[in-house]
Amino acid sequence: MQAVLLAGGLGTRLRSVVSDRPKPMALIGDKPFMEYVVLELVRQGVTEIIFAVGYKGSMVEEYFKDGSKWGIRVSYAYEEELLGTAGAIKNAGSQIHSDRFLVLNADTFYRIDYNKLMELGKERDLDMALVLREVPDVSRYGQAFLDDGWLTAFNEKTEEKRRGTINGGIYLLRRDLLDEIPEGKVSLEQVMIPKWLSEGKKLGGLVSSGYFIDIGIPEDYYRFAEDVGKHLTGIPLHPMKRGALCPESMGGEGKGEVNLW
Repeated sequence: MQAVLLAGGLGTRLRSVVSDRPKPMALIGDKPFMEYVVLELVRQGVTEIIFAVGYKGSMVEEYFKDGSKWGIRVSYAYEEELLGTAGAIKNAGSQIHSDRFLVLNADTFYRIDYNKLMELGKERDLDMALVLREVPDVSRYGQAFLDDGWLTAFNEKTEEKRRGTINGGIYLLRRDLLDEIPEGKVSLEQVMIPKWLSEGKKLGGLVSSGYFIDIGIPEDYYRFAEDVGKHLTGIPLHPMKRGALCPESMGGEGKGEVNLW
């Protein structure tokens, strides 16, 4: 199974604590945040990862190299300009050979059962399967609606503060959809998913209550560091394989590092 990790954003909201590296490479203890995402994917059977990179993307490549230290294959799709989520996926298209592939945001850790997601996609022959999560107040986001596992609405805005489901940022896509993404900057969430829904594409989803965090703001960055130290994420405290690269090999000055131990 292939996975595309979207790691090309600028991470401007986190610059106050992580100014010398891409946001997903922010250090949590002795590892970049994105390594925790990679380790979770490896644990669940992903064998190949394509890093969709932009800002200081060479730092990602210098760290993960060919992926052999994690027992996987790794490649890189560089963006010369910001392409948005769908544009970044299309830019990586020449390296995607699986009939279905995963897409994840590299600055988000979400513990889900990937087997259930893949089973859903296969059993219903979906063009796209999404992972949703339940929140107490959907007014802060756009609500997504499921009917017996079928996605019926996405990014529906409401001013009413109520519990509901929102986009969790993990997707399983059929490779054929790449041909339908236009060239240039395109949003998966704002443009392509609503378009595919309106066209009657087979979109489905599942709701997961697994551990979730997005390190887009300093408060959540520090919270993840604390959660890892307290074993609240389900991540082993020292999951790096023997011989894996140390943080110094990432370059930069190590600003924003959170020391857990």
